[in-house]
Amino acid sequence: MNRVMVHAAEMELPGWVKALRIFVREVLMILKKDRWDLSILLCGDKTIKDLNTIYRGKAEATDILSFSLGETREFPPSGGKHSRRHTPGDIVISLDSMRENARRFQVEEDEELRRLLIHGILHLDGMDHKTNDKIEPMLQLQERILAKLSKKQILGRSA
Repeated sequence: MNRVMVHAAEMELPGWVKALRIFVREVLMILKKDRWDLSILLCGDKTIKDLNTIYRGKAEATDILSFSLGETREFPPSGGKHSRRHTPGDIVISLDSMRENARRFQVEEDEELRRLLIHGILHLDGMDHKTNDKIEPMLQLQERILAKLSKKQILGRSA
């Protein structure tokens, strides 16, 4: 079973967090990931700019940051079995930048949020891309997963 923890900075935790957790678990199932403990921080441009400055040396807001931990922990036997949990890292998403992206790319905010979540998960799973060109294997996989889950909504159509 995968666990998804969601936190917020600069805002109250949105009411659609349950739908976000469900969506993330579905992405993890498609990727055949199990026993992941994934942390997601939803924030505004100020928080993500601060993190981007500190950790990447770029004093600008961005839409998403992924902080890889890649830790697997072994827990004492419970019922005679050892339990292992994987903590891949943290995903930070600026909802301000997500909304701006949606306007710029002329897509619904819900689609852009789903795209960013998939993108962050793929980074935490060890994938990377050198450019934002659609021929990049990671970005192709991202779009295939997005298409497979195109009927799923987090924010809803009117967000």
